[in-house]
Amino acid sequence: MISKTYTPQDIEEKWYQYWLDNQLFKSTPDEREPYTIVIPPPNVTGVLHMGHMLNNTIQDVLIRKARMEGKNACWVPGTDHASIATEAKVVAMLKERGINKHDLTREQFLEYAWEWTHKYGGIILKQLRKLGASCDWDRTRFTMEPALYESVIDTFVDLYNKGKIYRGVRMVNWDPQGLTAVSDEEVVTKEVQQKLVYIRYDIAGSVGQDSITIATVRPETIMADAAIAVNPNDERYKHLHGKRAIIPLINREIPIITDEYVTMDFGTGGLKVTPAHDPNDYTLGIKHNLPTLDILNDDGTLNEKAQILVGQDRFAARKAIIKLLEESGNLVKAEEYKSNVGFSERTNAVIEPKLSLQWFLKMDELSKPAFENVMNDTVQLHPSKFKNMYRSWMENPHDWCISRQLWWGQRIPAFYMQDGTVIVARNKHEALEKVQHEKLLFAMTEADLTQDEDVLDTWFSSWLWPMSVFKPSGNPDDPKAGPQDLDYYYPTNTLVTGFDIIFFWVARMIIAGYEYKSEQPFKDVYFTGMVRDKLGRKMSKQLGNSPDPLDLIEKYGADGVRTGMLFSSAAGNDLLFDEKLVEQGRNFSNKIWNAFRLVKGWTVIDEANQATTNSNNLAIRWFESKLSLTLTEIEDHFSKFRISDALQAIYKLIWDDFCSQYLELIKPGFEQPIDRVTYDSTINFFERLMALAHPFMPFITEEIWQEIRERQTGDSICVAPFPKASTADNQILADFDTLFDVITNIRNIRNAKQISPKTELPVSIKTVTPERFQTLEPLIQKMANVSTISYVNEKAAGLSFLVKGDEFFVDIAGEIDVEQEVAATRKELEYNIGFRESTLKKLSNERFVANAKLDVVERERQKLADAEAKIQALEQRLQDLGA
Repeated sequence: MISKTYTPQDIEEKWYQYWLDNQLFKSTPDEREPYTIVIPPPNVTGVLHMGHMLNNTIQDVLIRKARMEGKNACWVPGTDHASIATEAKVVAMLKERGINKHDLTREQFLEYAWEWTHKYGGIILKQLRKLGASCDWDRTRFTMEPALYESVIDTFVDLYNKGKIYRGVRMVNWDPQGLTAVSDEEVVTKEVQQKLVYIRYDIAGSVGQDSITIATVRPETIMADAAIAVNPNDERYKHLHGKRAIIPLINREIPIITDEYVTMDFGTGGLKVTPAHDPNDYTLGIKHNLPTLDILNDDGTLNEKAQILVGQDRFAARKAIIKLLEESGNLVKAEEYKSNVGFSERTNAVIEPKLSLQWFLKMDELSKPAFENVMNDTVQLHPSKFKNMYRSWMENPHDWCISRQLWWGQRIPAFYMQDGTVIVARNKHEALEKVQHEKLLFAMTEADLTQDEDVLDTWFSSWLWPMSVFKPSGNPDDPKAGPQDLDYYYPTNTLVTGFDIIFFWVARMIIAGYEYKSEQPFKDVYFTGMVRDKLGRKMSKQLGNSPDPLDLIEKYGADGVRTGMLFSSAAGNDLLFDEKLVEQGRNFSNKIWNAFRLVKGWTVIDEANQATTNSNNLAIRWFESKLSLTLTEIEDHFSKFRISDALQAIYKLIWDDFCSQYLELIKPGFEQPIDRVTYDSTINFFERLMALAHPFMPFITEEIWQEIRERQTGDSICVAPFPKASTADNQILADFDTLFDVITNIRNIRNAKQISPKTELPVSIKTVTPERFQTLEPLIQKMANVSTISYVNEKAAGLSFLVKGDEFFVDIAGEIDVEQEVAATRKELEYNIGFRESTLKKLSNERFVANAKLDVVERERQKLADAEAKIQALEQRLQDLGA
């Protein structure tokens, strides 16, 4: 018994478990063409949010379609260990237990980190099942599992041996809260209201007589100043060239240098140069051989080199410095100023530019194949506009700072001898062998070697993801990747991700692919936009505008949420989320369910009225052609990664063409049976439509597919053939376009004149080709409730309309009060004639036409044209009414 209403909660868990039990998502290498997607690994700390839901729905649509096309579909799930985010979570957990991280050894801390990961990690993967994600869960990988850990270490050693990795002191982005370096891509720039502080520096030898004023938003760094720079062409400061200035409060002398880098019309035209605390100043310092004085500790507090305010936080010191400058008479003024400030994406702490000893990967030569093969479309970006963004990153890439000052992550495989000599090897044992072999220090033991304390940047593991996930785990009982898997599944087919990580993940995976497999890691990259609220704001907990995806699924069903998300999600464009979209998705499910109930409720007989059979056959031929035409359109959309457009085409085909048109065309009368041929054709259409919609709506389509005809145990729509287009009959498509135009016009006349749909109306057609409509007559009569159809050579009584040159007359004389209709029409005609006269009078006024704005005159002319058309129509209506 089919339930009256569709309740997704009753079927979703049932069918997901059925898919798992029958291993329908499982993939192993065979003779079929592979279609592979690797999931962008969410942080192991993460939970499902709206962006994940959009991204994973698109991946599932692609993988389900490929599976139905007979390809060996393999969607690999997994999580990223997320060094900074996870370490922060573990530190917070320890704090709740009254434990300080710094009181623990590294090994003790890692025990807690693994405890946290085993308890909370991977929640998001379980949540993805609620969405219907058809991943091969047996292949789930984690970037810190042994096999993937080894891949990262092997890669570091290889690149070091190739001379591509080096260790040195460079300016980095420092996170004072996370106590680690972060990459440029992990810095979020925000506009911040600050104070622009104008500070007077006295000139040595003329204190009280001469000075220079410098404007800065970072007065707390004046103690680290190494020089003051002015533009050599600035006439205001030419008398200061070669002289020395005195830093206020600490009275240290610094040189005044000249450099065209300084902008004369910004601020005061003078620039304090602080090489240890600004990347541009650092470059100037190298150019002019200036000293670097780092006055900040790793946690953002001032150190002893600052001489004053030692131990204070940098922002507290900023306020204190301004007060001290005011007291010393060196504060000229302070004014409000907006400027861009970098924040750590992970901790939201203000980033501190800092000189730091770090490990770096040379990117210039390494990135060339990745640059060239995106530019020549070997790897295609969708939409292609992102090639410009990719080009801007990759034409001149900076060396990649790959070390992080954390404990959670892949520890850098570098070992130090007591004299500081570095040995890079996979582990301490191999490092010792290397020392003994290369240095001939046979008395040395492992105890004499100390491993680098840092771990590798999380992206240094995820850039290997399309390859490392297919590396065998080493455990013969583990179903993860077999020895031949990498050759079979690589390169993968499609990557679905956000454009915001185009450089520090997408580009780097391409770099690694060409370095280690000599080919691209994927053929296509589909960039999703950001999910925003309907006002265009970024979703956040603070704004309270980010719904819980699981709540939405509970309320609307997974299919409703999936289709709602994709209705307006064009590649690369932000999605303005409105819950009404998800309501529309749920309504679509309900529409399909009600259509299914309607069809399954019909009584079927083997014989039928010949006339009915003929008209039904026409409808079947039309919908077959409409289906084929739409399938061609959908395949075109998929080939161009227009996923939202493909869904819209499916939606229109099912809702409008199948439910609203086809089923109405063939639906038997009340309590009347339907013939077997029509019924079987309709069931066949329904089955194919469910297969077509399945990638987008997996649950309801499986439920209907299983119910629509008898199935064997283990059968599933998941592996049913995806519908293929055949040749469409263009003539019948054109004939039915005409049919629907006629029906719509007759219905519009009924609505305008408030004539009941149950009232039969006679229709006359003025046409030179009556044979065009004779085969359609039964359908016109049925769908528009027309009593008779006659063909005429002249105008006939009734209200008329044109369809492709043929004129139709609907005789409503017996259904309306003709005198009242004539009176109302004459009154409306009189009004429009008066309106036309007043508009003509205005336009005949030369002064008005000469002085009024062009758009005002044009509006009046449009009003005149509209009035003329309305008058003509009203006169025709009077003629039709016999007045």
